[in-house]
Formats: sequence, structure tokens, C-alpha cells
Amino acid sequence: MTHFITNSTTRRSFLRAGSSVIAIPFLETFASAAASNKTPPKRVIFLGGGFGFTADTFYPKQAGRFSEIGLTEGLAPLQRHQDDITMVANMTNIGATDPHGGSVSYLTGANVEGTPGKRFHNSISCDQLIARHLGSDTRFASLTLSANEADGGQNSGHGKGLSLAWDDSGNPIPGINRPIDLYFTLFASRDDAPDKVHARLKEKQSILDIVKINAGSMKRTLGKDDQDKLDEYFTGVRQVETGLERQAKWADIPKPNAPFEAPDEGLTGEEAIKLMYDMMIIALQTDAVRVVSYRLPVCSLLSSIGIKLQAHSLSHYGFSQPRIDASRQRDQKCMGLLAHFIDRLKEAKDIDGSRLYDNCIVSYGTNIRSGHELKNVPAILTGGGAKDIRHGRNIVLPKEDTPLANYWLTLIQQAGVPVEQFSHSTGVISELCG
Repeated sequence: MTHFITNSTTRRSFLRAGSSVIAIPFLETFASAAASNKTPPKRVIFLGGGFGFTADTFYPKQAGRFSEIGLTEGLAPLQRHQDDITMVANMTNIGATDPHGGSVSYLTGANVEGTPGKRFHNSISCDQLIARHLGSDTRFASLTLSANEADGGQNSGHGKGLSLAWDDSGNPIPGINRPIDLYFTLFASRDDAPDKVHARLKEKQSILDIVKINAGSMKRTLGKDDQDKLDEYFTGVRQVETGLERQAKWADIPKPNAPFEAPDEGLTGEEAIKLMYDMMIIALQTDAVRVVSYRLPVCSLLSSIGIKLQAHSLSHYGFSQPRIDASRQRDQKCMGLLAHFIDRLKEAKDIDGSRLYDNCIVSYGTNIRSGHELKNVPAILTGGGAKDIRHGRNIVLPKEDTPLANYWLTLIQQAGVPVEQFSHSTGVISELCG
């Protein structure tokens, strides 16, 4: 396996090459309305960390424009983008109850252990709600990305979910965990030849038909509670069917060729995040997808930057100065990686020649503020796709514990999705708009 070169010059060159090498074949291959009238679609990206950030050195102490109040030590790597980011304070995810598993309900707002008669019950995540509206004409309705962590993510503040995304029935959606897997998802390979794709689809459909027949005959012998469970199961089956139909629709339309060789299978930590960010941009730029969620790795990031503490231990950073220093180092690295992502979005060209950045809504945050605090969670917003939002500010909402769902509802509407409520929302955040 060829190792991917990760120096900044090479990475920048390949992305610039991607603007011409990939986008042009996309326009020739897909005779879509967007291509013909040169109107770029909206894209929405959700980035979720695990545990929160260092209380004293990450969060701004006052509201105002960053050009006037300055950036904190933790936010300093975003200096070159300070006029293009917004922070919102005083939001709480009302549904979150587990300080070790914030990502489980981060994009849903559900109280997963608070539904009578059910040990666990989640709801649809806002990325999947948006994907219903933005993802109907793309190869992938959404991209759900995650990361392999040694403990499955429970030590990193993410909890037991497989990603940030949950389907209509509140079932976890598995994430693509490794850069190499995302690479072969996005780019053409010998296994993507139409005859091979059709053969795989036929086999999957045959298996699905058998499952449906067996389950259908079983339903007649079950009690009501078990029938309800089986109905939930059939909902999942229908979603699989929808996925197969989408794959069949795109089976004869070739994927773009990769602009670089496959990355190393064992790539983790900081370099894995950079490469996932870069491939996300290519996926958006080629209109293979318009909605992406990424549950960021935590433990492997710490290891890759020389921090030997486990993520959970680091979240208790108040025990010693070395832990405080490590926490501050982690904060700056996370924001440095976010700055890298914004750099790439601004460099990449969209189908009309504008910056890809100008058509994206990017949210970065976690369900935990600092340590194990579930209130006043961090929320960073960037991208020019939310046309009503003016960036460059730290906004302190007048009401403490404003539902985080209000923030998601605001972004959902800014993405053009006509809904009036999401999860436990009580309205949009008017301070963000105008």
C-alpha cells in the first residue's frame, strides 16, 4: 500500500488539482439542473468532538466582534478566519444526561433514557433530516464519518453510538471510520464496474426478500408488543431498500477517479483527520453528497500529538498543571485542524467558480463544555451558506440553557428545509440572524 504524502504543499496542490481534474468530469457526467444553471447547492457539515475544552483559556469572556474583543488562547489558531466564525454561548442540550456519552444525543436532542417503557430511545438527527431535502439527487444521501477508537469511543466523550447520525427510527447509523474506507467509497475502483455493482445489488436484494418473507410470516404469530418491535424492524428494512434503490440508480454512473493514491490503512490521529477533511471537500465539490457528519477521533488525536493521557483522564484536567497544559495543547490542535478545514473550503472552487466555502454551513461543537459539564456547550459556526448569518462574533444569548435544538432548527431553516420545530426546540435563535 502506498503511503499518502501529507506535507502541506502536496496537500494544497492536490486540492487545487481537484478543482479542475474532478469538477469538470462531474459536470460532463451529471446533466443536473445545478450544473446547467451554474447555481451551487447548499452543503451542511456537522463536526462533533468528544469531551469539551479548557474553561479558562478557550471560551471568550464577553460578547462582541472578535476583531474587537480578540480570540482566546484556545481559539488563536482561527485568527486568520476570525471574521468568518461565530460562537454562541448559553446553549444546553436539554436531552443530554450522560457526561460521558454526549455525542449520542448531540444532533438529536433526545433524552435517550427518559422514554417510559424503553431502556434506550433516540430520535432522528438533524443531519439526516436535512439530508432528506438536500440529498435526493446525489450519489450519497449523506456521508456519516467516524473513527476507530480503541475503546469504541466511550473513553472519549462520544458514548456508545456509531457516529453522530441517527435514522428516522432513532437507530444508530454506522460511520466510515478510516480514511482508506472513505477513499474507496468516493473514488472509482475495479469493484465499481457496472456489472459487478449490479451483481452485488442483486445478491443483496435476494437476501432482503428472504428476510422480508420470513419476518412477514412471523408477524401473524406475535403479540402486540412484539409486533411493534417488528414494525420498527420493517422500518429499517425499508430504509435498506431505499439505499439499494439509490445504489441501483447510480450503478451505471462512474465514480470520479482518485486524484491521489490510496492512503495507508493504519493512518490515525491528526493526519487521519486532515485527510478525512480533504476528502470531504472533494465529495462536496463533486456533488457526490451535500450533508456530512463527522464524529472526530479523540484518543488517537491525543496520541498523535504526544499526549499520553487518555481522553477521559484529560477531561479531569484540574488535578495537575501538566494535565492543564495538555488540555490547552489539545484545544489549540483541534482549532488548528478546524482552521485547516476552513482553509481548504476557501481554496476549493464550486461549479460556478465561487468558493466552496460560500455555499457551506459548518457547525463544530460538542455536548460537553469543560470537564463533565453539560450546560453552555461550545458551538462554533462558519461558512457562507447561511445567508442570514453575519460572522465574526461571539454571541451570548440572554437566556441561560437556551435549547441547543433551537440552534439546530436555525441551521436547518438556513439550509432551506421548511420545518418549524426540531426535537425540543422552542424557536430559532434570532440573535444569529441579522
